[in-house]
Amino acid sequence: MLEALRRWRQQRVLKQLEIPEPMWREALEALPFLAIYTDTELERLREKVMLFLDAKGIVGARGHAVTPLQRVIISIQACVLVLELDLALYNGFENVIVYPGEFVPDWEWEDDAGVVHRNIGALAGEAMPGGPVVLSWPDVEASADWAASGMNLVIHEFAHKIDMRSGEANGCPPLPPKMPPHVWKRMLTRAFDHFRRRVERGENTAIDPYAAEDPAEFFAVLSEVFFVDPTLLLHEYPDVYQQFSMFYGQDPASRAELLLEE
Repeated sequence: MLEALRRWRQQRVLKQLEIPEPMWREALEALPFLAIYTDTELERLREKVMLFLDAKGIVGARGHAVTPLQRVIISIQACVLVLELDLALYNGFENVIVYPGEFVPDWEWEDDAGVVHRNIGALAGEAMPGGPVVLSWPDVEASADWAASGMNLVIHEFAHKIDMRSGEANGCPPLPPKMPPHVWKRMLTRAFDHFRRRVERGENTAIDPYAAEDPAEFFAVLSEVFFVDPTLLLHEYPDVYQQFSMFYGQDPASRAELLLEE
């Protein structure tokens, strides 16, 4: 009954909402990594984006005015992760907050010795447990040029949100029944330890060294690579690529290689 009601509501939203075709095309052109997707997949992605926009507020902070195009660009990148998954993975928070630049989150924590620390470092993005996703718009814009930036901020932060669905972000998102958690953990842990050793040796890596920070960041950074530069992940860590392909229900590397051959 509840599932039928949800489907009815989604169909109602799709009939009421519309993304103008010129805006949709402009947003796609701003995200070159989407070139591997078929027209049918892009249409399904468009539907996910409309449902996402209905469910989430994308609001500016510190004087930043979020334009309709910016909302679509952010939503596309959030939804590409769940193109073959349930949008309900993004339940539990209401807003995406967009800053005009890097921001300093106003939070503090207490260490094991009882000393209270306050964060003073500027961030480009943050996925808050039980709270919003916060993004710096200049860094979202920079993400469009993967070769220059080596990052995709939106995919990174929304990968954290997916990871958090199974509790604290730890690099192990809620897996479908067909994927044994012990296999995921073994493959990801082995790859993480290997990558961390490479970074500790000072080796130059094509993958952002920030992935060596902890397993949660490893999952988020490699999710960026999976979607935006999939052949890199396939060649560097094929076992991780296979796990990601099973989890996300996509195989972008096979298409990217075909595109290069054309």
